[in-house]
Amino acid sequence: MLRKLFVDHPEAVNETYGEHFYVAGRFGLLMILAGLGTIIHGFIPGFHTRTGSNMIRKLHGEMTRRQPRQAPPVSTAPFAMQLEYEI
Repeated sequence: MLRKLFVDHPEAVNETYGEHFYVAGRFGLLMILAGLGTIIHGFIPGFHTRTGSNMIRKLHGEMTRRQPRQAPPVSTAPFAMQLEYEI
């Protein structure tokens, strides 16, 4: 049970527990900060006009680069988005 909770997923993405903790924690904090900027943008549309979009692109790019190269899965669903790396 502990192996499933703490070891299996980090190994599946070629990381140690510590590496995975750092990467996932960093991604989470960046998403929170971008979310706060996006909330501010909701109140004052002239502020943080690209904060959320830029962070999504940045984090997606990082996830894509971290993924071992393999053929992407083919999706039949319209507008389906499959991330290559999961946190």
